[in-house]
Amino acid sequence: MRVLVTGAGGFIGKNLLAHLGLRKNLSAVEFTRESPRSALVRAAAEVDFVFHLAGVNRPADPGEFHAGNAELTRMLTDALLAAGRALPLLYASSTQAAANNPYGASKLEGERIVREYRRRSGARLHLFRLPNVFGKWCRPNYNSAVATFCYNIARDLPIRVNDAAAPLTLAYIDDVIGAFLAAMDGGNTPARGAVQTDTAASTFGDSQGAGEFARVEPQYSTTVGAIADQIRSFRTSRGSLISERVGCGLTRALYATYMSYLPPEHFAYTVPKHADSRGEFVEMLKTHDSGQVSFFTAHPGVTRGGHYHHTKSEKFLVIKGSARFRFRHLLTAEYHELATSGDHPQIVETIPGWVHDITNIGDEELVVMLWANENFDRAAPDTYARQV
Repeated sequence: MRVLVTGAGGFIGKNLLAHLGLRKNLSAVEFTRESPRSALVRAAAEVDFVFHLAGVNRPADPGEFHAGNAELTRMLTDALLAAGRALPLLYASSTQAAANNPYGASKLEGERIVREYRRRSGARLHLFRLPNVFGKWCRPNYNSAVATFCYNIARDLPIRVNDAAAPLTLAYIDDVIGAFLAAMDGGNTPARGAVQTDTAASTFGDSQGAGEFARVEPQYSTTVGAIADQIRSFRTSRGSLISERVGCGLTRALYATYMSYLPPEHFAYTVPKHADSRGEFVEMLKTHDSGQVSFFTAHPGVTRGGHYHHTKSEKFLVIKGSARFRFRHLLTAEYHELATSGDHPQIVETIPGWVHDITNIGDEELVVMLWANENFDRAAPDTYARQV
């Protein structure tokens, strides 16, 4: 299979090509700003699917909106009609097509042109009106607040927020690409994040009449100020060690985007190390509501711990060396002992109300990973000294 990608050098185009490159038996014909218009004619005779992503959104001369959006779309559909192959076409329009501005007018005209192509050819049309799309490789300080905030904050540069309450509707690039690939693959089984919104459409994204659009899901409704605050929190987390809830939803997508803008000299950062005669203790990561991760070392023969907790629980994992864990019930004096080593990964949990300690019983340094279900609070540590 061969596909044509116009706008291949743009933000969405680069991400699409990266995903297409993972597919076997598929090749992409790339059309960029530097490509001659004649390349559209050649591609129309060679490809099996068309992603029309090319467009102009911030020209020096507003007149370029029409040339870069409507006229280029006309050239493309003319080439497709001349080839006589009824090639399926995906057109990336914008929600600005519903607005009264030169850019929106040019995208609306592009929609009219691709609908005319669908009517004349009978080809399948996948018409997307995209909101603000964000993600890796988007150009900062251009037309994306998210890209600009990520780039500047990652470099400790100032950002400007004119109206923190200004509404913003966002779609994440991976969800956009998922919807595009589902359209290319036939549309009957939408990819993650892709849904059909018009019941009049016979298959996903196959627009059959005016006003019908394929849609990317999820879309996030937020504000400019909330986005700026969230991205700032990613930077400050290196100092506080408290991670944002980056595992799902908008925060996950924003975090991935922010990380993609880190310069190589900021790929690593140091964390505090506490050392004494027993060994070292280093905190790695804290969370808002699920505790923290750290590690410690112990020299041969050294015992650490010798305390109990009323509420706190911990998980220990020996990753190097050999250790003996001892437990004694605070009230009944019941005793329990076990040994583990880095050669046989085993989680050992501490239990509220049981005094516990850990001893390095090997000949090498002991290294132990530790998770506690709550962040350490020096004012209320819930840690009480008691010998096992």
